[in-house]
Amino acid sequence: MSKKEHKKDRKSEEKAVSSRTEALEKSGKLSRKEYDKELERLHVELVKLQQWVVHEGKKICIVFEGRDGAGKGGTIKAITERVSPRIFRVTALPAPTEREKSQMYIQRYLKHFPAAGEIVIFDRSWYNRAGVERVMGFCSEEQADAFLKMVPLVERAMVDSGIILLKYWLEVSPGEQQKRLEERVDDGRKIWKLSPMDLKSYNRWDEYSRARDEMFKASDTPWAPWFVANSEDKKRVRLNLISHLLKQIPYEEIPQEKVKLGKRKIGKYKSIDYPFKLIAEIF
Repeated sequence: MSKKEHKKDRKSEEKAVSSRTEALEKSGKLSRKEYDKELERLHVELVKLQQWVVHEGKKICIVFEGRDGAGKGGTIKAITERVSPRIFRVTALPAPTEREKSQMYIQRYLKHFPAAGEIVIFDRSWYNRAGVERVMGFCSEEQADAFLKMVPLVERAMVDSGIILLKYWLEVSPGEQQKRLEERVDDGRKIWKLSPMDLKSYNRWDEYSRARDEMFKASDTPWAPWFVANSEDKKRVRLNLISHLLKQIPYEEIPQEKVKLGKRKIGKYKSIDYPFKLIAEIF
């Protein structure tokens, strides 16, 4: 397919997506069937993005920030469930060690930045210093202010080195956050998501709002802007954010040779009579 034909197909696809989006908006509540259909289409595009990144040797870094329960984990899972974990790497760093605490703050994040042919997704990032560390008293106000002065310069260096940097803040209301945190308490599948830190930060809504606003004011730059996604509806925020992400990257579909499975011969080898330990078929 030529570039001209590809652009034509891309425009046709964008027009079709726009029509489907209008239809979904008119329908009100998003059904599971509609969600799955749109997500499947977006997954195909994410695979195309993956192939382009590898082919062109591009470097992409995606940052996810937001309050506890804003939907970061679910959105990241929606992005990565159909692509290669070797290309789309998710990084969620634990609390710093004593050695890391003695380093320059940004230092422990640098080794996780993408190399050519990689997409790195940060489930929380260096912005911990502007958010949870500041609010919970893990750093001083002077350290937080120093970070906010430094971070635009670091991100400028990232972009100048060829990294495509995207930063997303997932915004959730107090009521929806409370509902989701309560679900974690009552659901044995989600209880692991509820950390002691979540409980401590639960009553610090205003402090987190103030920290968020200071962070935006200092680090929402022309070369690394913040994008805010309304996450009241989990299905919609995933579709909206993936759609936005794809539009920010000028990827192209890489031509692939059509794969054809040839005939194969089976039956010449006779398996040994081995006492395999089979698992019980209880379903």
